[in-house]
Amino acid sequence: MSYVIGSDCIDVLDRSCVDVCPVDCIYEGDRKSYINPDECIDCGACEVECPVSAIFVDRKARKDPELRVHLDDSRTFFEATLPGRAEPVGNPGGAQAYGVIGVDTPLVADHPS
Repeated sequence: MSYVIGSDCIDVLDRSCVDVCPVDCIYEGDRKSYINPDECIDCGACEVECPVSAIFVDRKARKDPELRVHLDDSRTFFEATLPGRAEPVGNPGGAQAYGVIGVDTPLVADHPS
């Protein structure tokens, strides 16, 4: 299990969640942050810190079709080759060392401002 960041984070990028994540698994795209589901330890620290309530547990998303799209989108961020990149982000083992990715999935990039 892991946590997922939904559309309420788009164009917010508050970073409170990043500051409390004990395993550094929250990566920054251009307009939104993404939690790496393979690196997340399911501690929930990020969920309570989010000022816009954009973070939810993945088991909740599996039951709700409106949230499911964000679960799938989070996987896409790490597994697909994003626009302008040569390869997928994958599981680099820490967002701070990897740096800002600066690009989003098509779902987020096409979201109205």
